[in-house]
Amino acid sequence: MRQAQTLNEAQFRRVLHYCRSRRHPVRDTTIFMVSFYAGLRAKEIAALKLGDVFDDTGAVREQFILGVDQSKGRQRRTVYLNQRLRKALGDYGAIKYLGNPQHPLFKSQKGGHFSANTMCQLFLDIYKAVGLKDASSHSGRRTYITRLANKGVGVRLLAELAGHSHISTTQRYIDVNSEQLSEAVELL
Repeated sequence: MRQAQTLNEAQFRRVLHYCRSRRHPVRDTTIFMVSFYAGLRAKEIAALKLGDVFDDTGAVREQFILGVDQSKGRQRRTVYLNQRLRKALGDYGAIKYLGNPQHPLFKSQKGGHFSANTMCQLFLDIYKAVGLKDASSHSGRRTYITRLANKGVGVRLLAELAGHSHISTTQRYIDVNSEQLSEAVELL
C-alpha cells in the first residue's frame, strides 16, 4: 500500500495559498491547518463540532477530547492545539461560531457535517489543483507525525498524539529521506 505524500514547507505554503482562493477560503484553509497541525484523520475533521473546539464564551480550547463516535477504532483521545492552529481556529470561529456546540465545526455545501468521504474528496481536489498527485487526506497527518519526529519528539509521545495503540503503527507514518539521513549522521 502506497503511503500518502508528506509535504515540505514550499508545498504546504502552496496549498495554503490555493485554499485562500477557493469558494470557501477560510473554511478550507482551516480544514487544511487542522489536518497539518493537529494530525487529525479526515473522518475526525468531518465529525468535529463547534463545542469540541470552542468553549461557551467562543474561545478556542487548548485541547479537546475526540469522542469514540468521532475517532478511528472507537477510542477517545485528547487533541492538543498549538498556538498557530488556535489562532487559525479563532479567526475561523470569529466568522462561524453560532453558539450551538452541537453544530458542525465545518459545514458542507448542504449545511451539515461533511461525511468522511466528502472530506477525503475535498483534500484530493485541493492537492490535485496544486499538482500534488501522491497527496491524500492522510498527507497532513503523516506530515504532522514526521515533522514532530524530525524535531526529536519520541515515538511514544507521537503515538499518543496520533491516537495509535501501537508505536509500530506510528513508526510507519514517519517519512525518511536522504536529506534526513545526511543530517542525522552530522549529529555525531
